[in-house]
Amino acid sequence: MPLASTDLEHLARQIKTWGRELGFQQTAIAGIDLKMAGDRLREWLAKGYQGDMAWMAEHGEKRWHPDQLLPGTARVIALRMDYLPPDSNLIAVLRDSDKAYLSRYALGRDYHKLIRKRLATLTRLIKEAAGESVVQRPFVDSAPVLEKPLAEKAGLGWMGKHTLILNSEAGSWFFLGEIYTSLPLPVDAPDQPDRCGSCSACLNICPTDAFPRPYELDARRCISYLTIEHKGAIPEELRPLMGNRVFGCDDCQAICPWNRFARPTDESDFHPRHGLADARLVTLFRWTEAEFLEKTAGSPIRRIGYERWQRNLAVGLGNGSASSEAVRALAEKRDTASPLVREHIDWALENLRKQDTRAPGPKPFPLLN
Repeated sequence: MPLASTDLEHLARQIKTWGRELGFQQTAIAGIDLKMAGDRLREWLAKGYQGDMAWMAEHGEKRWHPDQLLPGTARVIALRMDYLPPDSNLIAVLRDSDKAYLSRYALGRDYHKLIRKRLATLTRLIKEAAGESVVQRPFVDSAPVLEKPLAEKAGLGWMGKHTLILNSEAGSWFFLGEIYTSLPLPVDAPDQPDRCGSCSACLNICPTDAFPRPYELDARRCISYLTIEHKGAIPEELRPLMGNRVFGCDDCQAICPWNRFARPTDESDFHPRHGLADARLVTLFRWTEAEFLEKTAGSPIRRIGYERWQRNLAVGLGNGSASSEAVRALAEKRDTASPLVREHIDWALENLRKQDTRAPGPKPFPLLN
């Protein structure tokens, strides 16, 4: 027997309580009409901004029709979990050309596993409470799901000019997760209107000018794409602009005024491991493949593999100081490196050789008030 509206309202409140107890900072419920988001996605794909991410064009309309991905879906439960580690020292690392900058989300354990487990628990609690046949499925960046439009629709925040979800009380340092459900739960009214205003700090700070216009990202120029998703050679004209960013890039978040309200996470799994928050480029480049596999176990860094890890670090070293240690580390790896890595080592060595006369490199990160 279907739940009465009063029972559904009570269950919606209970879901939000369970969400908090499971470590989510915010839980909200959205409808499934994503037509406008689907139109924007098709326009974005038509411009080729997805680069090598062919999977972005796969699965037909399932991305903006949740009920096609999971038949019977009536609502989406959207959740937010903060991840900014305490004392992440990110600005100091960005300004030290001999340190390796890794996106702050990747310093700890892989968020997929932690959030997936919590969502599975929440899904079970909902099913037990509903007392009826419920169709449900949790997602964590693992299926054709339009996470950001759903988060915006549910009221977790608004999509900023840098295309990330912003929350006026929490900034943007958070992960998203969803549960598709057949329960016709009451939806939440979005209470986070676009508050970017005339600010363009995120667009101006981007090292590679990856934003053709506000609210639009050309992934082919984005350092996160280049260091994580892109499998081939990094375009030579973009290498000097990458600086020491070797796994992802957080500049557009670090400069955003709304991130003054971000709170450090208490989740120990998101805290830095193996000194990755403050590691030297040379140290990481000298890791053997066995060391890489050992120290990235359970980490999102593992997915790019050792070859791309070395490719990215070679670029970082080429943008650093021309120390004898850096030159020696690059030269020692050259003969045993794959053709892909060797190409970037050769570029790095040449860049260090002509360092005194080369064109200006990456934009210096500004002082923050």
